[in-house]
Amino acid sequence: MLFKDPIFEIAVNAVLLAGKKILEIYGEDDHGVEIKDDQSPLTRADKAAHWVIMDKLELTALPVLSEEGRSILFADRSKWRRFWMVDPLDGTKEFISKNGEFTVNIALIEDGKPVMGVVYAPVLDELYVGAVGKGAFLVKHALVEPWEIEELPKSNEFQSVLRVVGSRSHMNDETVAFVDGLRGEHPEIEMVQRGSSLKICMVAAGDADIYPRFGPTMEWDTAAGHAVVKAAGKSMVEAESGKELRYNKEDLLNPYFIVR
Repeated sequence: MLFKDPIFEIAVNAVLLAGKKILEIYGEDDHGVEIKDDQSPLTRADKAAHWVIMDKLELTALPVLSEEGRSILFADRSKWRRFWMVDPLDGTKEFISKNGEFTVNIALIEDGKPVMGVVYAPVLDELYVGAVGKGAFLVKHALVEPWEIEELPKSNEFQSVLRVVGSRSHMNDETVAFVDGLRGEHPEIEMVQRGSSLKICMVAAGDADIYPRFGPTMEWDTAAGHAVVKAAGKSMVEAESGKELRYNKEDLLNPYFIVR
């Protein structure tokens, strides 16, 4: 195991088991798609992964804030110093369209900051892990042992082209304007599109240089990737203030942000 930490091992086990469950449903014709109150889709895979993860994380005795869990009052969760932030299936639209670019995200939050993150892409069978102060790693073929482990960021040769990663489902005029603003210093820009938290992980890995997000995201969408990117020595800050994103706010909606 990458980090000799029982809590880390539980989180890794949880994402891998949830990923297996998601793939079972992914291969079926009926995903049981519903539309939630916020107009985002929900599938049987989201629900099944949630319960797999909840069962495993219960071993840690830490509270859990999950996208598919019950609503928890801020008066209660504001007392949490240390807890799990979970997105059982990040990129449900990618899951439904069957492009494979969805992930399972688990982050450990301490005092409003992500300190450990685990991001698993079931179709790709790639596991991104990071712990602040201990490093970030990519495990390819995570369901096959022994693991093939690569430390992040990868040692890339100098890139004359600025690689900007954007959302496959949420590209908008503000993002286009931001990218156009980069052209003064970077005449050569390569745009790459990815779904889910894989965009954040691309920056952590060194496969992209910057990810601007000028669209709505929730805390559980970003927490695990944020931990990985921090552990890789990169940053994830509010687009307007330049301050690092915080977690367990009263309003769980993230501000617009930049990962670089």
